[in-house]
This record gives sequence, structure tokens and C-alpha cells, in this order.
Amino acid sequence: MTDSADTNLFDVMYNCRAMRRLDSKEVPEPLLVKLIAAANQAPSGSNVQNGRWIVVRDSGTKQKLAELNRQGVEDYLTPLLENPGSLPHQTEDKRRRMAQSVVWQMDHMHEIPALIIACMDFGVPVTAQIAASGAGSIWPGIQNLLLAARALGLGAAPTTLALGNTDAVKEVLQLPDSMAAYCLIPVGYPLGNFGPVTRKPLTDIMRFDHWS
Repeated sequence: MTDSADTNLFDVMYNCRAMRRLDSKEVPEPLLVKLIAAANQAPSGSNVQNGRWIVVRDSGTKQKLAELNRQGVEDYLTPLLENPGSLPHQTEDKRRRMAQSVVWQMDHMHEIPALIIACMDFGVPVTAQIAASGAGSIWPGIQNLLLAARALGLGAAPTTLALGNTDAVKEVLQLPDSMAAYCLIPVGYPLGNFGPVTRKPLTDIMRFDHWS
């Protein structure tokens, strides 16, 4: 399998690991534009096309976002680091390694070449209810971006942990009252290797016509 834009779509989907350990090497601007162009091709509710994308490369802005991410990660991850536990489809060792990669990303986020923020512009002041109603229209674009990154040989992994303090995020990104941020996607060249993802078998998650 080759890391090019014409890589088979199913190869991309089945080998699209969450890549959190990323090189600090700059990503060429044309590739970043290509990612947003791919995200823009995704469907949206009633075809309103109100997804907005901020590509953060400025070191000062990245540092502020990294600090917000650290707050979110520390709140979320402390219990998992102390007791990773296990799941039927994920061993304790794999969960510990996942947590360690999140910590690595937390410590190095300000060094990652591009932080892409997926937003929505509703045209009116955003309330909690309005923001909740828009999620279904932005996540298809985020998935398009992740698949495009993988096809181009770039690593990416979405996180919402940096965006919990909505007022602080709004200030850092200078968002108008009509915009809400949904996801932060660090993008760069991976330090690890792409490979197959592990998922539950279809027999566990799929039925025809009815569940039981």
C-alpha cells in the first residue's frame, strides 16, 4: 500500500490509526489546503454548508491551545493512568499505551506543525441547544479530513479535550458569537507506523431488520 492520494479507499479506512505522536516537521500548505478541501466535500444537514475550519500554525496560538488541552487531558486521563483496566476488545496494556500516547501529545502539542479546529457558523448567537444540533453536520467533514490525511501519509487524531472551556477557546481563536468549535485535529508526519486498526467483529455490532 502506498501513501498517496489514490490509495484505495478501503485500505485507507482499515489502516487509519489514531496517530498522536507527530513530527515537528512543517506540513506544506498545499497539503493542509487539500485536507480542508476534502472536509468541505462532506454532507451537512439541509446542505447548509456551515462548517468552518481554522488551521493554526502560529506558535503563540498553538501554545495557548496546548495549555487548554493540558487542562482537559489532566482532568480526563488521571483515572485512566492510575488504573487503565481493560475491555473485551482492548487489553490493559493497549489501554495504557493509548493513554501514554495522549500524554505524549499533550506534552508536545505546541510543537505539532498544524492544529486544525473544526467549527460551525450558525449565523446567530450560539446557545448550548444550537451547538448540540450542529454536531451531525461537522463530524462527516472531520472524518473526511482524517481519511484524506491518511491517504496523504499524514498522521491525525481528533480530540475534544482542548475545547471544554468554550469562553477561552472563543478568545484564543477570536470566534464570533455565531461560531462554535467542535474538534481539534493535530496534523503532522507520523513518528510511528501506520497499520490495521482493531475493531469489534461485525457479529457483535450488526443485525438485519431488528436487534433481537
